[in-house]
Amino acid sequence: MTKLLRCLTLVLCLLLVSSRGAAQVAPLIANISSRQTTSLDGQWQAIVDPYDVGALDYRAQPLKNNQGFYKNYKPQSESELVEYDFDGSGQLHVPGDWNTQRESLLFYEGSVWYKRSFDYAKSPKNRLFLHFGACNYLAAVYLNGEELGEHEGGFTPFDFEITNRVRAHGNFLVLRINDSRGKDQVPTVNTDWWNYGGITRDVFVSELPQTYISDYKVQLGKKNQNLIDGFIQLSAKKKNEKITLLIDEAGIRTTINTDDSGKAAVNIVSRQLKLWSPENPKLYDVAIVYNGDTINDKIGFRTIEVKGQDILLNGKSVFLRGISLHDENPEIPGRLRSQGDMRMMLQWAKELNCNYVRLAHYPHNEEMVRLADEMGLLVWAEIPVYWTISWENADTYNNAAQQLTDLIARDKNRASVIIWSVGNETPVNDKRNLFLGKLIDHARSLDDSRLLAAALEIDREGDEIFVNDPLGEKLDLASFNEYAGWYWGGASDITKYTFKVKYNKPVIISEFGGDALAGFHADENTRWSEEYQAALYKNQFILLGKLPGLRGMTPWILCDFRSPRRQQPYFQDYFNRKGLISETGKKKMAFDVLKAYYQMVQQKYDTIHQ
Repeated sequence: MTKLLRCLTLVLCLLLVSSRGAAQVAPLIANISSRQTTSLDGQWQAIVDPYDVGALDYRAQPLKNNQGFYKNYKPQSESELVEYDFDGSGQLHVPGDWNTQRESLLFYEGSVWYKRSFDYAKSPKNRLFLHFGACNYLAAVYLNGEELGEHEGGFTPFDFEITNRVRAHGNFLVLRINDSRGKDQVPTVNTDWWNYGGITRDVFVSELPQTYISDYKVQLGKKNQNLIDGFIQLSAKKKNEKITLLIDEAGIRTTINTDDSGKAAVNIVSRQLKLWSPENPKLYDVAIVYNGDTINDKIGFRTIEVKGQDILLNGKSVFLRGISLHDENPEIPGRLRSQGDMRMMLQWAKELNCNYVRLAHYPHNEEMVRLADEMGLLVWAEIPVYWTISWENADTYNNAAQQLTDLIARDKNRASVIIWSVGNETPVNDKRNLFLGKLIDHARSLDDSRLLAAALEIDREGDEIFVNDPLGEKLDLASFNEYAGWYWGGASDITKYTFKVKYNKPVIISEFGGDALAGFHADENTRWSEEYQAALYKNQFILLGKLPGLRGMTPWILCDFRSPRRQQPYFQDYFNRKGLISETGKKKMAFDVLKAYYQMVQQKYDTIHQ
């Protein structure tokens, strides 16, 4: 990338960030997909714009008149100069990333402009909202040549109200997506996954009444298996409005009234509920009805808490037999594209005898979490506060806090989600401790019914592994990554290590593992071989058996995934090869090793805790 391109990209990012205060992003509407929707998925016109000429002139100033690409302007005469044309610029599929749709864009980071035309005849009594499941990373959104607003963050949903901006015919929606990495962003410049740019999740228009149900939480109260505790929030501050909550199968049909803020408290005692668990992922049909607006959801009810070194699911100790996974398809390059892709990943986890998955290192698709509800898999969900970010930057913290807020808002009714994680492998220092400590407090203020965690790093002295990160004081779990046998020592060295855990809390190993190229076979001492990876796993189980408080693990990782950091030409070739399944769907030897271990753990744990 030339020096000029770097400067222009930085200017664009600064312009986007500096204008965030004027953005008109609407508050997230809970379960908006359950309403009347019109999909805008499909083929969009696209202009690849590495120099940001669609937004900035040659002096790096914002374009005026009709020159900005968002105007979708057409020449009015043969002599008029217009240097862009969406109609002749090719197409990209939405949802999808641009990197895997065109070979020329595999490593591209920068701006791409998207355009989609549509007609829409709405009811004059209703309101319209434009919903994006996710766009990576900075998104500027324009409708019919006028700015709607901007959104920062590559994995969280956002909405815009477009009630008075839509016409019956000839609407055109334009987005400028920029996925350039920046040190003040979340995540920051350095990651260990592919930076898939684009409109990566569903886009649709949703039509709602003038006053609608904007948010709700219908879950069990903390430590109380008989109390449904939560709230229902209207979009307007209307007092004494009647809202009906129905869970017919549980014999629940109740009407509650709103307070001055348009919020109604939910407090329902029920002794008929069948509790959700991995063994019995019971979901109830839940309906919330208000004055012409109806939300239908499928909700499971369970409790989760920590007692000493035990994790209690519905009051009973549970061992979290897990695996980590990225939102990436191992068989078709790119993000998971459909429910079928997601179900395949979770079914592989089930085949491993897992009852738990870590959705790393960012919020995955909402459909993924709903499938976990259905299939009976507990979930660790996290935001991309990853490695070293700008701990002292207030905007960076606000960005992280907003992503955490949106994640909790989106998934708080999912029984599968038992852990919110605020970071991964972040180096210990005072500024980081303050930053993450505030995030933990923020998460608890939004939802005190789940566990709080982070994937902590560890210290080593000789053969001793110390878990003493001061952030552990504020967390519910002693959760950490360790890579004995790969980044330090060999597979045969693993069993010599011992752990020193400072905290009397459940221990979760959030990562361990090593690389193997599928189909490469050698002896157990040859790195990159399937035999080496299998031996590493076997010795890890011996090492982890020394931990009296061990209550779960998510080895790294289910499937090989793309990463620009992994440049060894034969064994890696831009893939992180720590997967138990290759990028072609081939299961490595370690897959069966972990599967057998989890079967043994399940039988042993069930015997002890029956």
